[in-house]
Order: sequence, then structure tokens, then C-alpha cells
Amino acid sequence: MSSGALGSTFGSIECFPKSNSTRSNGATLRIRGNVVSSLQTGQHANVRAKSSTKLVRIGVLGASGYTGAEIVRLLANHPYFHITLMTADRKAGQSFGSVFPHLIAQDLPDMVAIKDAEFANVDAVFCCLPHGTTQEIIKGLPSAVKIVDLSADFRLRNLDEYGEWYGQPHKAPELQKEAVYGLTEVWRKEIRNARLVANPGCYPTSVQLPLVPLIKAHLIELRSIIIDAKSGVSGAGRSAKEANLYTEIAEGIHAYGITKHRHVPEIEQGLSDASHAKVTVSFTPHLMPMSRGMQSTIYVEMPYGVTHDDLYQHLKTTYEGEEFIKVLEKGAVPHTRNVRGSNFCFINVFPDRIPGRAIIISVIDNLMKGASGQALQNLNLMLGYPENIGLQQQPLFP
Repeated sequence: MSSGALGSTFGSIECFPKSNSTRSNGATLRIRGNVVSSLQTGQHANVRAKSSTKLVRIGVLGASGYTGAEIVRLLANHPYFHITLMTADRKAGQSFGSVFPHLIAQDLPDMVAIKDAEFANVDAVFCCLPHGTTQEIIKGLPSAVKIVDLSADFRLRNLDEYGEWYGQPHKAPELQKEAVYGLTEVWRKEIRNARLVANPGCYPTSVQLPLVPLIKAHLIELRSIIIDAKSGVSGAGRSAKEANLYTEIAEGIHAYGITKHRHVPEIEQGLSDASHAKVTVSFTPHLMPMSRGMQSTIYVEMPYGVTHDDLYQHLKTTYEGEEFIKVLEKGAVPHTRNVRGSNFCFINVFPDRIPGRAIIISVIDNLMKGASGQALQNLNLMLGYPENIGLQQQPLFP
């Protein structure tokens, strides 16, 4: 795993155009994350490895859902990506602003049905389609198009396991072999060279970011990992469902998918990769009466002689150079409200009152680091741009 600074694509130097700098007349030059000087717009071309003269043409497939809308919101602040195609079968022919009025100020193409989509003028796509519908569509895309798939269709390497958990056979097994799992901070090298990236699920992101480094360092036991996870309602998607009505959700906590949530095999696949042995977890998700946000409270057992402080120090060291993963000061409790609208993951470790056990808390915004934010981070990496372009929004509070 690489834990270097996000500027590693261009060595230790990053240069951002004025649209991403704060109150600057030019580009901001960063060396290992520290702002050292500002350059005039005409000067920074010699510093950057990429030219800003040619925009990357982006397609958003399934643009009328929450993750599609979040992609569009983020790309409004991206200086190199320009949306040229948007699909939404049920909203075909409509303007994007009519479906999402909060984004009405953007200059965007009208949405079209996927069958009418023209991919000749697209360099990369974010695929935000429902699970099970993505495989055949991606299979038909031009081979030169870069793809970040936000569905679960390419996350599981074992096709039999996919069929078991998703109730249908995989329709693009040859593409599954090509797909790279998109947990950015863990698979950065592989993502950089990928054509097709399977963007992780929200729960697996919040769980794997703290656990993968600890498992690799043999700091926690593989047995008895218990994950109590909670998500905002946007994680259930935008389609109308009785169970997601306000009166059904408000003023209550709802456990669901008990013992059979589809993110279980994805979590276990990632943890098993880290340990080189089969890992089985206890995982129970809950729906919370909030629009966005996710917290995973993880209970782990430590080998003899290992303390919760060892876990904390290892996570602190592992993520020291990462922009979006923050291990908080000792004793500080991560809260979902403090990452809302951002691509951050906040983590901390606490001693359990049961000797030999520790409690890890990880929080993300399920639509950002848990979906669209991480997807943009991955496409930036795939196309050779700094990972944080378009993702430097700070959390929104209150």
C-alpha cells in the first residue's frame, strides 16, 4: 500500500489552477501538501505535467440518481473535466436542472436514454446505474473509454459469489478479470493503470480503511470482528420505496439486511486480501433518520501484548501523508456531521472495557468518500491528475 502524498502522480510537486486555489490570482504550488508560493496563471504550465487546454469529455450514466447528481456537483469545480453526455432513462429529454434544481446554474446537456447515448465524444464515464444493469452496458463501450463503475457489478472477483449474493449470473466475466477494485488509498498503483475501476461500496469503504492496515500489520485477530454500521437514507437510492418514506424512517433506527447484506462479501474479500487468509465478519447495517452520513463502529480483538495505542499509532503512521484520511487526536470521537459534504474519512481507536479488545470508529459521507467523491478521486488518478482536483470542499456544518 502506498501512503505517499497525493501529489505522487507528479513527483512531490502539485500545481492547481486558480479555480481550485483559495483567494489566489494564479495557481497554487504545493510541495508535499504545504503551500509555498503562488504563480501567475501563465507561469504554471511549465510546472504541471498536464495541459489544461484540452478538456476531458465525461459521460454520467444514470445521472438522475443521488450518486449521479453528486458527480455533477463535484465536476462543477473540476477545471479539466467537462460533462458532454448524461443518461437517465426515466428522465430522458429533461434538463438536469429540472430534476435537480440545486444544480440549475450549470451548463449541461439534456439527459438521454441509454439506448440513444453516443459515446464517440466521450473520454471517460461514471457509471451510476443500478446493480445488475451495468455489465452489458459497459461491455458495449469503446475500449478507449475509461470507466469508473459505482454499482456493485465488478466489485466481487468470484463470479459464483456474485451470483449467490446478487441473484443472477455475471454477464461480463471477461471484464471482471480486467476490473480493479477502487479503494484508492489501498490500490492506488493498480488504479493508476486501470481502464475499468469498480468503485467500492459505502459500508466497505468505511470498514476497510481502518481495518486493512491493521490486518496487514497483524495487529488484530481475524476472528470475532464485529461491525455495527449506520447510514443515512440516501444510501438506499432515490427510487420510491415505501420503507424509505419520511414517516417510516423518522424518529427511529432500522436494522436491515441482517446476516445477508450484499456488502458482506465485499468487506470479507478486502479483509481476506489483506490477511492472505479467509476472514469472516459479523456485520449489521442500520438506516438512520438523516439524509447522508455513515458510521462504522468496529469491535476487534488484539493479539497478546498489542494495545489499542499500537493500533492508533499504526493508523496514524499509515495515513500520515493522505489528504482524505484523518486519524483524529486521541480521545476525539468521529462524528458524521463533521465529514458531511466532504471526501474525508475520520477514524479513531478506543480501548474497550473488555481486556484485549479495542473499538474503532470510522465515519464518512456515504455519497462522497462512500460513492461519488471516491469515484472522482479514482478517475483523477486514472487520467494522471492530482487526486484532490474537484474534491477540496471542506465539510459543511451545520
